[in-house]
Amino acid sequence: MKIIDLTEDKVDYIENKLDEYDEDYISYKLDGRIQIGIEDDDKVVAGLDACMTAFKILYVSTVFVDEAYRRKGYGKMLIDEMEKRAKALGANTIRLDTFNWQGKDFYEALGYQMVGSYDNNDDGYSEYFFLKRI
Repeated sequence: MKIIDLTEDKVDYIENKLDEYDEDYISYKLDGRIQIGIEDDDKVVAGLDACMTAFKILYVSTVFVDEAYRRKGYGKMLIDEMEKRAKALGANTIRLDTFNWQGKDFYEALGYQMVGSYDNNDDGYSEYFFLKRI
């Protein structure tokens, strides 16, 4: 046996094998993405990217509001719209993570529950994991 670098075809193969295995445990799959933004004078000033995963969970990978537009309700507007669209997709849980210099207090204020965290003192950051049932 030996360790190898995987080609895209081999990555697809192992992902398909994992999907086959998971079918014994996941009785349904939901598909969909939410990719929304806010424009001001034809410039994107805020945006959000999320996708459906197993067990009716929407995973939020990116939320960003341009610094000049922060603390003006744009982030809340994105989250509110995302939650509405997540329900329409069939999600019942939203999952996301954030670093200590990003949105921990923001997500807590919007009703997200921190379910885990860790500190990496060597590299100078903390990461927080959040869930919200919708």
